[in-house]
This record gives sequence, C-alpha cells and structure tokens, in this order.
Amino acid sequence: MDGLTTGTLLELAAVAIGAGIAGGVLAGLLGVGGGIVIVPALYFALTLTGMEGDIAMKIAVGTSLATIVFTSLASSWGHYRKGAIDMELLRLWAPSILVGVVVGSLLGGYVSGNVLVAVFATVALIVSADMILRKGRADPQPRGFSKPVWAFFGVITGTLSAMMGIGGGTIGVPLLNFLGYDIRRAVGTSAAIGFLIGVPGAIIYAGTGLGVDGLPPFSLGYVNLLAAAVITPLTTTFSQLGVKLAHSIPRRTLRLAFGGFLLVTALRMFMDLFSG
Repeated sequence: MDGLTTGTLLELAAVAIGAGIAGGVLAGLLGVGGGIVIVPALYFALTLTGMEGDIAMKIAVGTSLATIVFTSLASSWGHYRKGAIDMELLRLWAPSILVGVVVGSLLGGYVSGNVLVAVFATVALIVSADMILRKGRADPQPRGFSKPVWAFFGVITGTLSAMMGIGGGTIGVPLLNFLGYDIRRAVGTSAAIGFLIGVPGAIIYAGTGLGVDGLPPFSLGYVNLLAAAVITPLTTTFSQLGVKLAHSIPRRTLRLAFGGFLLVTALRMFMDLFSG
C-alpha cells in the first residue's frame, strides 16, 4: 500500500508489541485469546495511517484470529497441566463450534463494521452484568443438556467469536460459568476452544482477502503477517503469566475481574460507535 511509510509500519509494530503483551496475559488469565485487545489496537493503528475503516477492521480481525491459534495452544497447555480443561465438553462442542466459525468468518467479510461493533458491545455488556451481579455457587455442578442444545450454544459461540476476531473466552467463559461450570474450568476449556476458532477463521479471512486492493505490506489476504509475527511470540510467552494468575486468584475475584474487563470494553465500543 503506497500510503504506508516505514514510520507507519514501525508504529504498527509498536502497537502490536503492546497488544501482544496485554493480550497474552489476558489469554491465560481469562481464556479470551487476546483478541479483545488485539482487534481494537490493530484497528486503531491502521486507521491512523489513513486506511479505509472497513478494510482495517477486517485486517484486525483476520490477524487477531491468526495469533489466537498460537496463543490458545500455549494458554490451553498451561491450563491442561492444571487439570482445568474439560476434554469431554471439547469433544461434544468441537463440531458445532467449527460450523459456527465458518459461518461467522464468511459473514465477517460482508457485514458492516458498525453492525459488528454494536453486536459485540451489546453482548459484552450483558455478559459483564451477569458476571459482576450474579454470585456463583460455592460448589458449582455442570448442568445437563441434550446434544442439540449444546450444538446450538457451539454454533453461536463460534459464529460470534469469528465475526469479532476473538477467542472463545469472551462468550464461552460466562456461558460455561452460567451453565454451572467452575470459573477456572470455564477459562481453561475456553482457552482450548480458541484454537478451534483461530485455525479455520484465519484461513477463511486470508482467503477472502486475496487480491483485495489497499492491503498493507506483508499481508496474506486479511491477515497481516508482520503484525502476527510480532504479536504471536509475545502472547504465547505472557499467556503463561496469565495462567498462573488465574489459578492463584479467588473464584469470585476472577469473576469480577472478567466482568469488569468486559464492561470497560463494551462502554469503549459504544463510545466509538456513537462517535463514528
């Protein structure tokens, strides 16, 4: 892209460094895959270069999904060693989540960026209220549902996550906690779900962006390889710090931290939506 100079590429790299560190810690701590930090950070950096907002958003989402592949592997491995991943639930959920990811990734190429922002901010606000106001049970027990109901939850989780460029944690953690799963097992399982979302999501965003005009240098479709190369080692490294924090913080404190984080994110997105 002719409008991008060496200076703006360095600016993009600097933003990617900050997003990588913050995203990594959050990935391990909250099971969110880091995308909830990476997407707005990259979007902001790219629009500052004068890039058209629609393309900037798609690059931010596609690149975030690519980094989540590696972040979720590192984060989920840490949670797996602590016994915080429900493998039976993963096997039950995986097919429907993959279906949702394909649907959400394809929709992401056509739906207006403002629609995505409005949907995400609304969902985040509802989830944050639930996490902050509702008290978890002292001894939570998972609720039983039929496979079609679990499939429905999986499709919704996969679709929304792929459209937003986020891991499964933003939706998966509060959903699993609401269904009776311990918050730490919800975080650990959602970290693993991020891998199921990141792989097909990144591939589809890369494919749908091939040949599009106005992409920045070092892009494979809507995945910017430069930003991904900077972010990935940082998120994978700092995710282990997040894992340690997640297993040393009291359950109620972890719920409040997650809810507060989503509340701030939702309010910021509403501000961006109305200011735009």
